[in-house]
Amino acid sequence: MFFKRKIGLDLGTANTLVYVAGEGIVLHEPTVVAYSLEDQRIVAIGEEAKEMLGRTPGTIVASRPMKEGVIADYRTTSAMITYFFKKALKGRVFWPQVVISIPGGASQVEKRAVVSACKQAGASDVYLIEEPLAAAIGAKIPISQASGHMIVNIGGGTTEVAIISLGQLVVNKTIRVAGTKFDEAILNHMRKKHNLIIGEPTAENIKIKIGNALLGDYSAASAEATAVEEKTMEIKGRDFQSGLPKILIVGEKSINEALQKPLKQILEGIKSVLSQTPPELAADIVDKGIVLTGGSALLTNIERYITYYTGVASFVVEDPLFAVIRGVGMTIESLDSFKEAIR
Repeated sequence: MFFKRKIGLDLGTANTLVYVAGEGIVLHEPTVVAYSLEDQRIVAIGEEAKEMLGRTPGTIVASRPMKEGVIADYRTTSAMITYFFKKALKGRVFWPQVVISIPGGASQVEKRAVVSACKQAGASDVYLIEEPLAAAIGAKIPISQASGHMIVNIGGGTTEVAIISLGQLVVNKTIRVAGTKFDEAILNHMRKKHNLIIGEPTAENIKIKIGNALLGDYSAASAEATAVEEKTMEIKGRDFQSGLPKILIVGEKSINEALQKPLKQILEGIKSVLSQTPPELAADIVDKGIVLTGGSALLTNIERYITYYTGVASFVVEDPLFAVIRGVGMTIESLDSFKEAIR
C-alpha cells in the first residue's frame, strides 16, 4: 500500500526549514540560489550558494529568491523547493502532501504563487498556514482557548504581529521589516558614518555578534549595567573614498544607532495592533505578555526594547528560529486537529 509522505516547509527570506512527518526537522539551509547568467543554469542552492554571496564572478549571480516573505523570483524559488524536497526525502519525491507557512498579510496572488511553486516541485496537496498561527502552535501556546495571545514573529523578511483567540487571527499586521532590513541598516550605517563598504554576510555577522536593541539597563540595576564594558568587533571592508582594503574597530553603540530605524518600524506595528485589540483580549495580553518568535528575535535585548516602549512584558521563546517549523510540523502530524488553522 502506498502512503503519501507529509512535508512541512518554512520558506523564509533568510532561511528555509523542512519538516518530514515521523522524522522531525531534517533540513535547515539559507534561502539562497546561485545561477549562471549565460544559460540560467542553477549552480548552487542553500549553504553552498550563501558562501558565494558577494564573491561571485560576473557570469554567476547569488541571490535570495524570496523578498519580504514572498516569492520574488518564481523560477529559482521553484528550483530551490524541488532541491529541498529531494534532499529532505533522500531523492524520493512521490507527490508529497505539503504544509507551508505564509505571511499573515499575504495577498491571493502571493498565496497562489507559493502553491504553484510547490506543485511544480512535485507536491500533490498544498496547505497554507499563516506564520503567526504556526509560530504560536510551535511555541505551545493554547490558541484554541477563548483567551487573547499576542505573537510577534520577527523573521528574515517580515515581522508578523498578531492577536490570536479561539484558533484564529483576531488582529494581525505584516510589517515588511525584519532581519534583512537590520543587515541593510548596518551596511548603510557603515558606509555613511565610517566610510567603510562591507558586504551583506559581514553586516549579518556584525548584527549577530554586537547587535543590541537596547543599550544600558532601564531597571533598578542600571548603575551596575552601565559599568559593563562596550562590546567591539574588528570589521574588514573597503574604504569608501580610497577604494583600498580597510580594517576598523566598531562598538555596539554605533550598531545600536544603525538599528534604531528598523526597530522603530517594528515597534510602531506592534503598537498599531495593540491599539486595534478588543479590550478583553488586551487585558489578557497585559497578563500573559508578548511572545517573540523568529530568528531575528535572537537580536540582543529586543525583548527589553519592546517591553520598555510598550509597557507590556515581552519574552523570547526557546529556539525562536524553529518556532514556525515546529508549528508546521505539529500541524502535519495531525492535520485533522488543525483543520481551522490551514487553508
